[in-house]
Amino acid sequence: MGDRAYATSGSAQNPLPTPPGRTVNGAATNGTAAPKPIPAVPPRVPAVPPYQYRPKPYPPPSRSRYRSRRNWCCTCCLWFTLILIGLVFLAAIAAGVLYVLYHPRKPTFNVTSLRLTSLNVSSSSDLLSARLNFTVTARNPNQKIFFSYGDVSISAYSNSVDLADGSIPAFLLDPNNVTIIPVSLSSSGRSVDPSEATDLMKRKSYPLEIVLDTKAGVKIGRLRSFKIAIRVSCTGISAGVSKVVSMAPSPSPKLLPPPPPSIDAKCKPKIKILSWTF
Repeated sequence: MGDRAYATSGSAQNPLPTPPGRTVNGAATNGTAAPKPIPAVPPRVPAVPPYQYRPKPYPPPSRSRYRSRRNWCCTCCLWFTLILIGLVFLAAIAAGVLYVLYHPRKPTFNVTSLRLTSLNVSSSSDLLSARLNFTVTARNPNQKIFFSYGDVSISAYSNSVDLADGSIPAFLLDPNNVTIIPVSLSSSGRSVDPSEATDLMKRKSYPLEIVLDTKAGVKIGRLRSFKIAIRVSCTGISAGVSKVVSMAPSPSPKLLPPPPPSIDAKCKPKIKILSWTF
C-alpha cells in the first residue's frame, strides 16, 4: 500500500500565527486606524460661598469664678448678721445697766384748769372761731434723768373737728421736778363741714381732745440721746362755753349757762414715726 501523508498533531493544533498588527498607545490596531482619545472631563469644583464674619465665642466662665463670688456674698452676709447681733446684744447690755443704775420712768402729762372762753359758729358760711385756755402739767419722777423737749404744737379737737391750734416753746424737764405751762389756743374763720357746724351749735357741752406733738430726748449726765417724735393725747375732757354766738341774722344771740367743768384727762405719750404712733 502506498504511503500516505498525515499531518502531525502539532501542526493541526498550532496553526500559523497571523502577523501582528500595530500597537498604538498600548492598544492593538490589528491593522486598522487607531481611534481618537476621548478628552477627559475636568471634575466639578463646588462654588465657594462668600465669607461670613463669625465672632469668636467667649469661653464660658469658669465655675471657680461663680463659686468665689458666691462665697464672698455669703461671707458678707454672715459678717453683717454677726455684727448686727453683736450691736443688739451690746445695746441690751447697756439698757440693762442703765435700768439697774437709774431705774428710769417715763414722764407724765396732765391738762388742768381748762376753760372754753368762746365758740362762734356761722350758720350761713360754716365758719368757726374758738378760743380756749388751759394748763399743761409735766412731771419728771426720775432722780438723775433729764428730758429735753423741742417746740410743742398743740391742737384741740371736738368729735374730730379741729377747734383751735397753738404752740409753746421748747423746755427742759429737770429730774424730780414739775413744770406747769399755760397754753392759749385760738382759731378765726376756720371752715367746717355744715353738718359739723350744726352739731356744734346744738351742743351745750363739748368733749375735747388735746393733742401735743413734739420731739423729746433724754440726758443722763454727759450722755445725750437724739430726739424722737412723740405725741401726747389727752382725752376725757368735757367743757362748755358761756355763750354760743350764731352769726346768722337773729333777734338776739342765744345765751347758755356754762356747765361745770369736768377735768379727768388721761394723757398718753406715744412714739410717732411718720404717720404711725406706737
